[in-house]
Amino acid sequence: MSESLDAIVRRLNEFVAEAGLRELAAPTAERFAAYLELFVRWNARTNLSAVRDEEGILRRHFVESIAAAQALPEGLGTLLDFGSGGGFPGIPVALCRPEIAVTLAESQGKKAAFLQEAVRVLGLKSKVHGQRAELLATQFDCVTLRAVDRMEKAVEAASALVRPGGLLALLTTEQELPRLSEAAGPVFSWQQRVSLPGSDARELALGIKA
Repeated sequence: MSESLDAIVRRLNEFVAEAGLRELAAPTAERFAAYLELFVRWNARTNLSAVRDEEGILRRHFVESIAAAQALPEGLGTLLDFGSGGGFPGIPVALCRPEIAVTLAESQGKKAAFLQEAVRVLGLKSKVHGQRAELLATQFDCVTLRAVDRMEKAVEAASALVRPGGLLALLTTEQELPRLSEAAGPVFSWQQRVSLPGSDARELALGIKA
């Protein structure tokens, strides 16, 4: 591994520790470093994120997604990352929780191509669904959403893809949660909210489907 990747590994685990999260094992942290290099390279020519600098990507995207991955309960077998974009939080979930079969749903062609390349480079078993998530004919133990366009409409569509007894996991803000939980519908009970690092307002809200 190059010195630059070594440095990324150290910085990432420093940020993870600052956030009060469990430190990443070396092989996992190295795969995150490879993910960052790939993300920065693609982001220069494909608009994966408005955040361009490495530290911003690590702090805003990686650490928040790692926090969500660590907060998800045990026993999940399948997870759908709805509107995955640059892979957040789906790819960090796949890296941190390899026991979960992750599907990355992204209808924008260039972003879906990036996800395919990330899955290949990182050696993940995750699947990429390069069409609208609503076209999927299966339900999942957990469906995640983070910074999706027309979030309320997306939550409404995502709710149908959660199996009974499964989780809808929203990376959102305390202010936005009431309207998003209303969009999900009365079949969800919102019993757990976890503060996310980087902002006092950001949280992971977990809704359980009746």
